[in-house]
Amino acid sequence: MYEVRAKKHLGQHFLKDENIASRIAESLSPSAKQVLEVGPGTGVLTKYLLKKNFDKFVAVEIDRESAAFLRANYPQLGDGLIEADMLRMDIAGLFEGQFSVIGNFPYNISSQILFRVLENHDQVNEAVGMFQKEVAVRIAAPPGKKDYGILSVLLQAWYDIEYLFTVDPSVFSPPPKVQSAVIRLQRNNTTDLGCSEKLLLQVVKTAFNQRRKTLHNALKPLGDYNGEFAGKRAEQLSVAQFVSLTNVMEDIIASTGTV
Repeated sequence: MYEVRAKKHLGQHFLKDENIASRIAESLSPSAKQVLEVGPGTGVLTKYLLKKNFDKFVAVEIDRESAAFLRANYPQLGDGLIEADMLRMDIAGLFEGQFSVIGNFPYNISSQILFRVLENHDQVNEAVGMFQKEVAVRIAAPPGKKDYGILSVLLQAWYDIEYLFTVDPSVFSPPPKVQSAVIRLQRNNTTDLGCSEKLLLQVVKTAFNQRRKTLHNALKPLGDYNGEFAGKRAEQLSVAQFVSLTNVMEDIIASTGTV
């Protein structure tokens, strides 16, 4: 019989509440046909996902112990269980066409997982995940809120984000020291942001790196910005306004050669 010990360096907190696992699985859209589960651990969520008979289901697990446990207890996964680091693999290459991402994400890499979702926004049409509550609130925060930040802007550019429910530490083994939350990202209708995606990332990161400063001062590493948002702070701008700002910064950078 395989036993799995939660490993601190992997940020493992195994979900043990069947009702929560079922709710997470049910949070996927009924139209989901191809699904990637990240970090299945001991398979509490996997069990409910397997019942849905997706056209293709892949579970990626980095932990050797967990992978052995899953092979023993969920043999129906077959080749759909991949022992690898999701952050270092070509997740889009696992599927033809669009797919959904789901998981009880390890909190120490949850932001990196979302950046992988962003990199593959043309194929990832939905993501449902368990996050540290603080991170979930930040991702879903609208402009003007103190939680609104880099991930809020970048993800909301491509996804509609919904905070689904809060989860108590007691449903995990071992229990984390923080509250958790489940959110859902669903691809919006945007096909072209209307600006350089690479520069948008740079502008957003630079603006929020000194979020207490006005954009005139915060953006000085990129150029001398004196446009309509110069007196505002990063958290006050919507995604559309960041797109406009990025286009202005592109012209400033091109004329001065600052970057």
